[in-house]
Amino acid sequence: RDEKNSERSLWFWHYNTSKRGITLDLEQERGRELFRQLVEDADVVVESQRPGRMAELGIDYDDLKAANPSMLWVAITPFGREGPRSHEEATDLTLLAGGGPCWSCGYDDHSLPPVRGGGNQGYQTGCHYAVMALLIAVVHRDLTGIGQFIDVNMHAGSNVTTEAGSYEWLVANDTVQRQTGRHAGVNASMPSQVRCTDGVYVNTGFPPRNPAQFQLVYDWLEQEGLIEKLAEAPILLAAAEGEPFLLTRIAQDPEAQAKFAAGREAMNVLAANLTGYEFFTGGQSRGFQLGIIYAPEDVMEDVHFKERGFVVDVEHPEVGESFRYPGAPYRFEKSPWQLTRRAPQLGEDNSEVYGALGLSEADIDALRSEGVI
Repeated sequence: RDEKNSERSLWFWHYNTSKRGITLDLEQERGRELFRQLVEDADVVVESQRPGRMAELGIDYDDLKAANPSMLWVAITPFGREGPRSHEEATDLTLLAGGGPCWSCGYDDHSLPPVRGGGNQGYQTGCHYAVMALLIAVVHRDLTGIGQFIDVNMHAGSNVTTEAGSYEWLVANDTVQRQTGRHAGVNASMPSQVRCTDGVYVNTGFPPRNPAQFQLVYDWLEQEGLIEKLAEAPILLAAAEGEPFLLTRIAQDPEAQAKFAAGREAMNVLAANLTGYEFFTGGQSRGFQLGIIYAPEDVMEDVHFKERGFVVDVEHPEVGESFRYPGAPYRFEKSPWQLTRRAPQLGEDNSEVYGALGLSEADIDALRSEGVI
């Protein structure tokens, strides 16, 4: 703790769990020979080098595909392998800013600048497109036996992940505006982020939109003794006894607009008079899409996530402790996934990986002493 060590950073631990860790100097010819041997038996190769760097070393896809025709090679770069910006560098911040998502993220007060969402979303978005493209390539290979090269442009990935932002401009020449805690839109929508009695924030999500839902909210207000706090209660009750309406009617139909606004305000009143978790569970149990705004540590304590086994303990023998990690976000019946080990230390698996190439421990020791691995 409080010790500078790249192998003990939370970033390193989070992004490298369940992997094997080897060292290899690609600047040396012997290192490139070992890389070629590894690639000959590889199912998938993922690289994120500067465009042109692998070709300079003579170990790019075109150099190696003949030895492994079924190999899938995924290159993930800021602007793609080719084009006028291919050699430009980028960070997660500049990807999200230049790609467009930052424009849609922020607050109703536009004197405040746009914000970048946390969690390296620019990188994560690019990686998701890489995974989707790779899965398609796997299907193609299963049918044809032929591998291929996949060129992922992270900037483009961010640009097509702006919800309606990019398309509003391209199709209607309109510009969306960022809004606090809700979707960016050409026209402002009603606020939906509310602070509850315990100081926790919630997002009231989608308000009621049909008579049955309006009745549920009206009954909920009555159960909590809050009907008197809602000036629009008569409109809410009329909506419960009226006809369903489409969201597309709201802008043109004053009656639908009034009902929708009453439903939104009813949810806001409930949120402002309950604790965050009471509002969250109360709304979810009634079928409403609303959410509590958790701090990261709150997620790890949520009863639902715990019961699903999302929180897992991972042993770190190098420090003699175990630590809680976020585990699998999904469940597969036929191919269950889980964390199998903590992030490897650099070179920890050299013997296992290079031994599989037929190298002896003496060979591996020699490579290590020569600085190849």
